[in-house]
Amino acid sequence: MAVDPEARPIRLVVRDGDLGRNRLTVFFRLFLAIPHLIWLTLWGIAAFVVAFILWLAVLIEGKAPENLHDFVAGYVRYATHVASYVLLAADPYPGFRGAPGYSVDLEIDPPVRQGRWAGFFRLILALPALLLASALGGGFSSGSPGQSSSWQWSNGGDERAAWFFVSAGGVASAAAFLAWFAILARGSAPRGLRDLTAFAIGYGAQAGGYLLLLSPRYPTSDPELAQPYAELPAHPVRIVVTDDLGRPRLTILFRVFLVIPHIVWLTLWSVAAFFAAVAAWFVGLAAGRIPAALHRFLAAYVRYTTHVIAFLYVVGRRFPGFTGRAGSYGIDVEIDPPAPQSRWKIFFRGFLAIPALILGGALGGVAFVVGLLGWWFALARGEMPAGLRNLGASCLRYNAQAYAYLGLLTDRYPCASPVLEGRPPALVDWPDPFAFTGDAF
Repeated sequence: MAVDPEARPIRLVVRDGDLGRNRLTVFFRLFLAIPHLIWLTLWGIAAFVVAFILWLAVLIEGKAPENLHDFVAGYVRYATHVASYVLLAADPYPGFRGAPGYSVDLEIDPPVRQGRWAGFFRLILALPALLLASALGGGFSSGSPGQSSSWQWSNGGDERAAWFFVSAGGVASAAAFLAWFAILARGSAPRGLRDLTAFAIGYGAQAGGYLLLLSPRYPTSDPELAQPYAELPAHPVRIVVTDDLGRPRLTILFRVFLVIPHIVWLTLWSVAAFFAAVAAWFVGLAAGRIPAALHRFLAAYVRYTTHVIAFLYVVGRRFPGFTGRAGSYGIDVEIDPPAPQSRWKIFFRGFLAIPALILGGALGGVAFVVGLLGWWFALARGEMPAGLRNLGASCLRYNAQAYAYLGLLTDRYPCASPVLEGRPPALVDWPDPFAFTGDAF
C-alpha cells in the first residue's frame, strides 16, 4: 500500500506556515540554544536508562509499560523541538518539557506489542537506519553544535545522552547553514530548505523511536512522508521515475565493475561539457538565451550523468545507454527547451550556483549511503526498498537541477524540497521489522 504519513506510529507535524524568522534570534540561535542543549543531555541520560528498562520489558512481556514509554517519547519529542529550533526549521523558542504543540512537533502512538526477537536485536537492526539518519544530519552532537558527526554514544559519558542527534554534518546542517544567510537577508526561511530540514529531522525521529523501542515499525525514508507539509513547485528540470523495484542479484553483485565504462565515458564527456558551458556563457551574455544545439548537448549530459549515478547507487535497475537520450532510462530527467534568461544571472552564474552545489554535495552523500544500503538489501532480497529508491531519486533530482542551473540550461534555482514530482504514489508493504522487508529505510 502507499505510504500514509497519518498511519505511522511516529509522525512529524509542521505548523510553521508563514516561514517568518526573527533575524536577531536567528543570528544568535546557537547561543540561545545552549540551555536546551544542557537539558537535552541530562534528559538523554535518564532516557537511555529508561530505554534499557523498556528493552527488558519487551523481552519479558512483549510490550513496553505505558509510563516508561511516555517518558522516552517525551525525550524524543523534546529533541525534535530542539533540533528544529537549532536547524532553523522552527522559529519560536521551545519549552523545556517537550509538550505537544510546538511548530515542528512529533506525534507518537501509545505502546503496542513487539516481537521479542526484534527487540533483542534492536540495536543491530537499527544500525542501517542510524547510518542514513547521520547522512541526513537531522540533529547535532550533545557536546557542541559545531562538533562533527560521531556515534559516540557507545563510548559512555555525556555524549551518549543525545545519541538521537549525533551529527552536526549532513544535509540538514548544510540546509540550515544556507538558510541562516538567507534569513538574515530576507527575514524568512526558504521553503525548500525548511522542508528538507524537517524531513531529515522526521527521519531521525523515526530512527530514534525505533532504536528506543517506542515502535516496532522500521523507519522509512520515502519522501512521501513530507507531503503533508512540503511542496515542490513546477520547475524546468524534473525527475521521472518509471523503474520498478526489482534488482537482479547478478548485476547488483558486479555493479561497480559494470559501471566502469560509463565512468570513463562520463569523464570524457565532462571535459566537452565544460567547454560547451563556457561557450554557452558567452553566447548567453550576448543573446540572452542559450542556442538550441548547446542546450541539447548539455541537457543530454545532465541526463546521462543522472542515469549513470542512478545505476551506480542501485536507484536504477537497468544498464543505461551512453547517449543520455530522453526517456531511455527508468530514472530519467525531463528538461524544458531553451528560454530567455537574465543576462545578470548568466554573468554571475558561477557564484550564484555555489549554495546549490554545497547542498548538492550533502545530498550526494545521502545518495552514497542509499547506494550502500540498497546494494546489501538488493543482494539479499532481489529488490530495492521503495523508501531508499525514492530518496535516492530525490537526491538525483536536486543535483540534476543544480547542474542544469550551473550549465545555463535554466535560470530557475534548484528546489530543495524532498518530495518527488510527476510520479504515482510509491507502493510500500510495511515490513516485519526483524525480517527487514518492504519499505525499510
